[in-house]
Amino acid sequence: MDLTKSYFFCGIGGSGMLPLAMILRAKGLKVEGSDRALDQGRSTDKFDYLRANGIVLYPQDGSGLTSGDQILVASAAVEDTVPDVAAALEHDCKRITRADLLADLFNSSDASIAIGGTSGKSTTTGMIGWILHYAGLAPTVVNGAVMKNFVSDDAPFASAVLGSGKSFVSEVDESDGSIALFTATIPVLNNISHDHKTMEELRQLFGDFVSKAETAVLNLDDAEVVALAKKTFILNSICYGIENEVADLIANNITPTQRGVDFTVLDFPENETVQVQLAMPGRHNVSNALAAMAAAQAAGVPLEQSAAALNKFAGIKRRTEVVGTANDITVIDDFGHNPDKIAATMSALHAFPGRLLVMFQPHGFGPLRLMREAFVECFARNLGAEDVLLMPDPVYFGGTTDRSVSSKDIIADLAAIGRTGYAFETRDECGAKLIEWTKPGDRIVIMGARDDTLSDFAAELLARL
Repeated sequence: MDLTKSYFFCGIGGSGMLPLAMILRAKGLKVEGSDRALDQGRSTDKFDYLRANGIVLYPQDGSGLTSGDQILVASAAVEDTVPDVAAALEHDCKRITRADLLADLFNSSDASIAIGGTSGKSTTTGMIGWILHYAGLAPTVVNGAVMKNFVSDDAPFASAVLGSGKSFVSEVDESDGSIALFTATIPVLNNISHDHKTMEELRQLFGDFVSKAETAVLNLDDAEVVALAKKTFILNSICYGIENEVADLIANNITPTQRGVDFTVLDFPENETVQVQLAMPGRHNVSNALAAMAAAQAAGVPLEQSAAALNKFAGIKRRTEVVGTANDITVIDDFGHNPDKIAATMSALHAFPGRLLVMFQPHGFGPLRLMREAFVECFARNLGAEDVLLMPDPVYFGGTTDRSVSSKDIIADLAAIGRTGYAFETRDECGAKLIEWTKPGDRIVIMGARDDTLSDFAAELLARL
């Protein structure tokens, strides 16, 4: 990392970019940036927050890059014709990716914990970060989502924490292959399922990820993780599972509550038992909590202290987050955007009575095309008889993309197997139908990723109710 230069983030408001920008700024470096959402007048609070922390923002027109002393941080997918990249080339600025920068920071730490897997990364990252903070270890944490325990008036978008301790906790991304850049002391592998890459590619990436560990944390409830562990050299491991007799950490006595979920954790090797009262619903969050406790244990935190921390864990923004209730109708904001995440959320919500009116906004035409069959299977399996599915067109912020598969195709595929859903071109049309169709006792669930305004949309629906 070059401490003599300033860093310019192209797309600084992104979930992966913002926490890194804040970490560098907290280290005293000069940080600047641009974002298409800023130019379009979206997510203004987020950009006000960046400015308040001394980060200078520019239009995404290249005007912010004027010197070779600047380093451009941009996604590898950003084309050379984008004005910021063109300006960086003109001034001979060094260019790095977000993953390059994060890996540089992460790999230079003394004690590194990386959270990988198709689902649950942000929640598990937040849990581990909070446990280590609660234990007084003052970790640095980089997350792709806002961690409620670290939110304050001065840090309303707390997706990053710069700690004074030795631990660096971060989620790592397999979708672009950048997980290969990270060498973790403690890698956590939650699960492996088809998302952005083929299963063969994922198995190779995750196998390499855990093979470099001092102690790997593995989910024995996931068949792919178990198969990977059997054929990969792993020096040491802590395995976890729900009611899994061969795991080191085992959760049982799982009881859904209005607050979330209660459960018992057994450390089988030590014959130690603790109780956890988690303020997040669903068996998937029990699994995430086990992963966090196992990682904390590998970092030296006693099980009892981890349980005490999780009992005070406030959760992650947009993870089955209750926006509010009006006229006995509850609005929920959720990050679910791939089949596994959607299924986990719907399963958790079905533990309680009430019809679900789900508006799912796909996070891109590419992912929708790639996972078309999986989405259809997911909704066919997880929608209750009275539940309602509405889908607007996928989120689209510009650029070239294959639009051959749309939301209408998913709804048509469902109709072909006897299941009902509704496709509309715009989100506003979906909103109007949600207001029209909802009745007391219902729960409206807004699902999707890559679009911060989904939270605004959920809040607007609540206000209209």
